[in-house]
Amino acid sequence: MIRFARQLFTFRATLHRTSSSIRQLSSETSNEPLKRTTLYDFHVKKGGKMVPFAGYEMPVLYTGDLSIRDSHLHTRSKASIFDVSHMLQFEVRGKDRIKFFESVVVADVEGLVPNTGSLTLYTTETGGIIDDLIVNKKHDTLYVVSNAARATEDMNHLTEQRERFIRQNPNADVTFSIMTESSLLALQGPASEAELQKRVKCDLKTIKFMFGVDTTFDDVPIHITRCGYTGEDGFELCIPNQSVVEVTEKLLDSGVVKLAGLGARDSLRLEAGLCLYGNDIDETTTPIEAGLAWTIHKRRRTTADFPGASIILQQLKDKPKRRRIGLITVSAGPPVRAQSKIYSDQSKEETSMQGIATSGCPAPSVGRNIAIAYVNSGSAKVGTKLFADVRGKLYEYEVTKMPFVETHYYM
Repeated sequence: MIRFARQLFTFRATLHRTSSSIRQLSSETSNEPLKRTTLYDFHVKKGGKMVPFAGYEMPVLYTGDLSIRDSHLHTRSKASIFDVSHMLQFEVRGKDRIKFFESVVVADVEGLVPNTGSLTLYTTETGGIIDDLIVNKKHDTLYVVSNAARATEDMNHLTEQRERFIRQNPNADVTFSIMTESSLLALQGPASEAELQKRVKCDLKTIKFMFGVDTTFDDVPIHITRCGYTGEDGFELCIPNQSVVEVTEKLLDSGVVKLAGLGARDSLRLEAGLCLYGNDIDETTTPIEAGLAWTIHKRRRTTADFPGASIILQQLKDKPKRRRIGLITVSAGPPVRAQSKIYSDQSKEETSMQGIATSGCPAPSVGRNIAIAYVNSGSAKVGTKLFADVRGKLYEYEVTKMPFVETHYYM
């Protein structure tokens, strides 16, 4: 752990002012040994600065190539590869797979066209968010990708819910299995389609946002989903472990695509207004408070048969008392940190406290500091002036629309 601490210090010194969410997750401690993705040795060879993240050793940046800021801007203008193999990938099978999965998420899985997917949520009986995930409907399976930091909780939850489902439906046919033989790459940025098209045997222009296809990359069988976590056009590539280094090297060949790490990934997702589990959403947060009501399909609102439905739908009707908002700096100063208190004025009186920041960073594409926070609904209106407490000093921010930058999903 001493070595990892030194690496984390180097990362902080390089970035100077980095995202509070990466600092928080990178500094997690655990008695469990850190895991490594199949690309670990490749990252080290390429100068990856490895830090603990969600139970894995992951690259936060690559020395001698691009700074985190440069990597961020390169993704916005060209394309970058992110190793996201630490994410939990699994398949749900059996004739009752859709009925079962709808019993644990808010999505209309039944209504998905084959080879399409949706962002969705596992919810608790009290309306909290256990995790956010993407479910892809293939012809004979559901392909699911969720957060590495929640892998144990997710699988325990699914196991318990499957047992409950089978008790209620004794002849039910549903199983799930973790995909340990597959790696996952995120290729993100406006040049990603052109670079990937050189190698794959399908027409990528026919694959819209959240659509997927089984194809080959040269002779390597892969699954492509058009999605990502940056706000840019891009793809996630599910690749056999034995071929992932080869695929990565080939994508880097032209020089247009560069490697990117956790630092850029976090600032990109924050500019896109996307949530990070453990910071911006958790089991104390409802989908309505988080601005994720759109994940609950009209049919599911009618059936109201997902966990916590009565609480969540009542909150949708009555409006939440607090809301997730975007903040952009008005006055110069350091970026907001997670757990920074947000006030309506500069008095710091308890009565003026409006909420708490959950993520913050300098936004390279915006040129100002930005943050995500939860505040009382009365202070959530765009244009409202608020004050963030950073290291005991208040800095002025303004409530703004999210995303902070225009998104470029291929619709």
